[in-house]
Amino acid sequence: MTHAPCEISWFSALCDDDYEFLGVPDARLKSSWEHCRDIVLQAESGGFDNILLPSGYALGIDTTAFAAAIAPMLRRLALLMAVRIGETWPPQLARQIATIDRLLGGRLRVNIISSEMPGEQLGSAPRYARTIEAMQILRTLLNGEQLDHDGTFWKLKIDPPRIGTVSGKAPLLYFGGLSEDAREAAARGADVFLMWPDRQETVAAIIADMKARAARHGRTLRFGYRAHVVVRETEAAARAAADRLLSRLDAAEGAAIRAKSLDAASAGVAAQAALRENAADDGYAEPHLWTGVGRARSGCGAAIVGDPDQVLAKLNAYRDMGIEAFILSGYPHAAEADLFARHVLPHIEHAPLG
Repeated sequence: MTHAPCEISWFSALCDDDYEFLGVPDARLKSSWEHCRDIVLQAESGGFDNILLPSGYALGIDTTAFAAAIAPMLRRLALLMAVRIGETWPPQLARQIATIDRLLGGRLRVNIISSEMPGEQLGSAPRYARTIEAMQILRTLLNGEQLDHDGTFWKLKIDPPRIGTVSGKAPLLYFGGLSEDAREAAARGADVFLMWPDRQETVAAIIADMKARAARHGRTLRFGYRAHVVVRETEAAARAAADRLLSRLDAAEGAAIRAKSLDAASAGVAAQAALRENAADDGYAEPHLWTGVGRARSGCGAAIVGDPDQVLAKLNAYRDMGIEAFILSGYPHAAEADLFARHVLPHIEHAPLG
């Protein structure tokens, strides 16, 4: 099957998620301006199209401030800036997005996170309803239109920001979530629906469901896949490198890392746990999909593991299913970005999503 170019993104560990050995803190790999800057610059020099800047209220460093600081250093790389809706006032966020897009020369994308504020107890339905409102507000303002919004969470009548994006349009909004409320929010407001790793038949079923949901709202979605990767010259070396990542993990420490994440109770995290629990004894849920990463982190908990041809074949299988964007990561992040950039990236046709 011939494919249109896909977007290949990397990940900058802004939320204290970088290790040589999973679950074993390393002061040199803790989130800092210097360390996370170096990961982004590694992705730029390696030829990646985009890089996800994650966001966590209690972990790491501030995503929006980091994006503004790194933007003038980049010549080609796009930024996928995560924003936590529970912590924002949408008109202010629209100004920030427009300003950072200008700093980047028009290469900003936004990952919408349907978050609560720490200490806030908001049920799933109202939390996602708030997120839908926020996406509507952002899209209106960033499309350069006047806003007259009479919603449940915000009542706003304001002119658009004087500073708009380079394109004059809202950037692509990436969004992920598996609950019923999350799927409906994505169908109504997102541009790119992000998935965490799962068996290929499950991924295909999610894509089919989301296409149907979007169609019911008169919309279309594009699809992205967020996964870790371990690529080495041979499959045996890749599997050994994956095993090495877990070689010093204390089970209690792994459980503590998973529990402290604010999304630890989400449907997506539950699906990652089920994938891990139902995997074979060696941790592989299907050929080249290894669930060991999820023993030491919440969220995305599986890695594509193999030699360059095997990793490439796995990515192309997802492309056959309709995936247009990949957000990849590995441990340590800068080192694995270099390996992927040398061994796989030259063999896959890729470009930023337009």
